[in-house]
Amino acid sequence: MALDYNQVSAVTKKYFVPKMSDVVFDSNPLTKRSKTRFMEMVDGGERAVLPLGYASTTASGWYDGYDTLDTTGNDQLTGAALTWKQLYASITISGREERQNSGKSAVLRLLKQKTKMAEKTMRDSIGTGLYSNATNAKSIVGLRKWVDTSSTVGGISQTTYSWWAGQLDSSTTTLSLYAMQSKMNAATVDDDKPTVCMTTRTIYDLLFALYQPQQRFVDAETAKGGFSSLMFSGIPVIADSKCPASNMFILNENYLSLMVHKDENMKFEDFRKPINQNAHIARILWFGAFGSSNNRLHGRLSAITA
Repeated sequence: MALDYNQVSAVTKKYFVPKMSDVVFDSNPLTKRSKTRFMEMVDGGERAVLPLGYASTTASGWYDGYDTLDTTGNDQLTGAALTWKQLYASITISGREERQNSGKSAVLRLLKQKTKMAEKTMRDSIGTGLYSNATNAKSIVGLRKWVDTSSTVGGISQTTYSWWAGQLDSSTTTLSLYAMQSKMNAATVDDDKPTVCMTTRTIYDLLFALYQPQQRFVDAETAKGGFSSLMFSGIPVIADSKCPASNMFILNENYLSLMVHKDENMKFEDFRKPINQNAHIARILWFGAFGSSNNRLHGRLSAITA
């Protein structure tokens, strides 16, 4: 007997899709941290806009008694305009697989397997996208573009506007505590300091080797999430498999934003049969944008090789 794809869609929606967002965003350290620190559900709009404050108020100062107070306005706010990005993963069941999995238990096993494959594709795409350099114009614009000094991101040129550039070190090749502290200091203003350091497993191991055994403290929150960490200047250093080679990002998560459309966050589209294939196809859809509202409060070492 042929599968009832209305029932298959209903089972997928009820038992597999509700957990998909958690599975995808718990899969690697930066996406997991985004859930509680810089992800927000939004309604949409032609573009995702991050408001930016780039100048202090000039109409201000000490005064005495009946002194005339300055009321002259000055430009202080602008916005980084982010293009929405769309991601999908298909769940396909061919006519051949349908015949090979005709029992209810076999169907459930097949659905579970196929859904896990779609989950893996989504988590790999989003995890990689957060670090991307925008060479794929359809992907979210990642940290390699935001924490830079010569990119145009959010519609604003870092070359023209120095306040929009990140704290980038592209010349240091040997990891040292001094190099890390230098970028930490550059990205710190008073008590506004970076909150996490993301890097590769190779660089993480280099840092581990630099520390004395008594210095190898761990972050309890990161450990609870299933990831290992070291502490540096009061923030966790975490190895992320999606972080690109030679890079270390010293990030202030208060200025990162992963905006996700509330109506298309791992949205499930029911199974349909194409007119030119003996198969049924469902899709998982995601719609969002990623950006930073204050690049100069992020640091990056981009050339570490030893």
